[in-house]
Amino acid sequence: MKFNKPASDNPIDRQKVVSQPRDRIDGPLKTTGTATYAYEWHQEVENVAYGFVIGAGIAKGTIENIDTAAARQAPGVLTILTAENVGPLGKGEMNTATLLGGPTIEHYHQAIALVVAQTFEQARAAAGLVRVAYRREAGDYSLAAAKPHVTTPPEDTPDSVTGDFATAFAAAEVQLDATYTTPDQSHIAMEPHASMAAWEGEKLTLWTSNQMIAWCRKELAATLQIDKENVRVYSPYIGGGFGSKLFLRADALLAALGARAIQRPVKVMLQRPLVANNTTHRPATIQHIRIGTDRQGRITAIAHESWSGNLPGGTPETAVQQTNYLYAGANRLTGLRLAELDLPEGNAMRAPGEAAGMLALEIAIDEIAEKAGIDPVEFRILNDTQVDPTNRERFFSRRQFVACMRQGAERFGWSRRCATPAQVRDGRWLVGMGVAAGFRNNIVSESAARVHLDANGVVTVETDMTDIGTGSYTIIGQTAAEMMGVPLEQVVVRLGDSDFPVSAGSGGQWGANTSTAGVYAACVKLRDAVTKKLGLDADTAEFSDGKVIAQGRTVALGDAARDGTLTAEDSIEFGDLDKQFQQSTFAGHFVEVGVDIATGEVRLRRMLAVCAAGRILNPKTARSQVIGAMTMGAGAALMEELAVDTRQGFFVNHDMVGYEVPVHADIPDQEVIFLDDLDPVSSPMKAKGVGELGLCGVGAAIANAIYNATGARVREYPITLDKLLAQLPELA
Repeated sequence: MKFNKPASDNPIDRQKVVSQPRDRIDGPLKTTGTATYAYEWHQEVENVAYGFVIGAGIAKGTIENIDTAAARQAPGVLTILTAENVGPLGKGEMNTATLLGGPTIEHYHQAIALVVAQTFEQARAAAGLVRVAYRREAGDYSLAAAKPHVTTPPEDTPDSVTGDFATAFAAAEVQLDATYTTPDQSHIAMEPHASMAAWEGEKLTLWTSNQMIAWCRKELAATLQIDKENVRVYSPYIGGGFGSKLFLRADALLAALGARAIQRPVKVMLQRPLVANNTTHRPATIQHIRIGTDRQGRITAIAHESWSGNLPGGTPETAVQQTNYLYAGANRLTGLRLAELDLPEGNAMRAPGEAAGMLALEIAIDEIAEKAGIDPVEFRILNDTQVDPTNRERFFSRRQFVACMRQGAERFGWSRRCATPAQVRDGRWLVGMGVAAGFRNNIVSESAARVHLDANGVVTVETDMTDIGTGSYTIIGQTAAEMMGVPLEQVVVRLGDSDFPVSAGSGGQWGANTSTAGVYAACVKLRDAVTKKLGLDADTAEFSDGKVIAQGRTVALGDAARDGTLTAEDSIEFGDLDKQFQQSTFAGHFVEVGVDIATGEVRLRRMLAVCAAGRILNPKTARSQVIGAMTMGAGAALMEELAVDTRQGFFVNHDMVGYEVPVHADIPDQEVIFLDDLDPVSSPMKAKGVGELGLCGVGAAIANAIYNATGARVREYPITLDKLLAQLPELA
């Protein structure tokens, strides 16, 4: 199905099943422990062996020797694989570093060997006997040290320039010129990266934890130098990913290599201490923001430049992209700078770009609003725009940013906020309120599905779409139920198998909208097949309550399949509407904090998110996505940081002990409001993504609330006690 023009009325608009707050259909499996995750495929194959990954002990250099003699004699050891003995490997397009290092070492904890044994314990014990001699080389590990030497944009990412920023900024009556920093962060998903591989002749089956089945299949085939038709990837349940499982990782490749070497299935799980350095992370940024306004507070000039680092051949963190679209202003400059660092690869982490960029931008907006003497909510509303500020001929498909701000302010009681910092006390707590915009672009991508109808009226959906805890099973089931006129309980959803049609996958906030649009397309084709089989007019047929009604006749849906199951397959393919319209999602984030007057301890007291993100396909699962994102935003503001050893080149706190994330006691009650916001430009579903929008801006709202509570303006995340104590007001 081609989607070339805005959607008109269609069966989804009935909203009998879609947009209803339904429980997750996979919930009982997950809560009873019967949903099978990557390391838990115990019954699929027999005689499974276990691999233990050895990571490089240096960040840059070469391996001079790997002594495996003692390890090979250890109990239960079946083989030890290194780059020297696995044979030639290719390299896919989506990994910056090679997944099996040696002799060259590109980053700390790069996988350099796999010990395979009869049991996990034997493999782990034997791995401790492997001795590696390195020749260490000097590396670059500090973004701050590299920044002065990086003055031009990457060749493929030129600066975006509109008007004459320099002249307009110099002439601005109110000016802000400030620098903000965000640290390296880890996805730290609950489920580690894990895989089980089994070969049958030339055919490989991989049970893994991966958000993008088709990408994984293609990259694994390319690395193993085999036909992708000989690779089957299976990942029906994923215990969190946040972007770390978008791409092929070492566990999958090494499981496949190990299984091929010993001719029996092999399981590999990255040990928790390896995950932070071996996989990917959100790169640190240094962001320089300049904003100029007139006396009324209207932005006349805005510039946002961001520095980040990556391995040679890597890409920058796109922290300036929201600044192109969020606020009006005739004179604009945004640009990225990329330093080559020898740290582990930086790549996508939930809301890449906007999550880090809005941590800086939305503090800067508060700062310039204060300089202009305008309430920060009103300042944002004053500088709203209904067109793309870099191309005024291009309108937003939907933009309810002002409504998010207005409704959020009213609901949160913003009028009670004291504009002067450090004036409100509750016992020993200084109390303050903060606000920030939420913004995330809406991305669409081709997505396919296959649907079946049997004689009992049961509809089965098959697509390689994944569920990373987001509710994919449920919204896909709701879509099929709505389209075919059956209750949700009469729909079977099968996901995460490369034998199924290729979906958009889970990532970039595109998964919900595009995967359900693919199911919509397949159901349109199935509806045509049903009406043809029943001899009914497809244009006037109504599918409802398990029946098909047309031309005065009412026929049971299952009757169309009485001679055999009916099957239809189709995809949604998007045209150029994204060129005609800017498609984005918006939110208003409001936070109240308490800061201990003596210790600087920060406690969140209230959080509110008001979101405009197209049709909400399931308010219950969508709310879950947003409150999870808000919690992640709290972590980014107050505690999350990968500490870099700038001498040795690795993340020191590379486990769940040292890398701090919020716990229940850190998070208050969270309120989420969804605005009615159908967007016919986005897809036939008129939906958009919401799971990353809920993160963008939250950290800045917390920072702004801390400033309002204390008068302490911290521009370096996370906002830890050491950055607050010196700025706290005197005890009274």
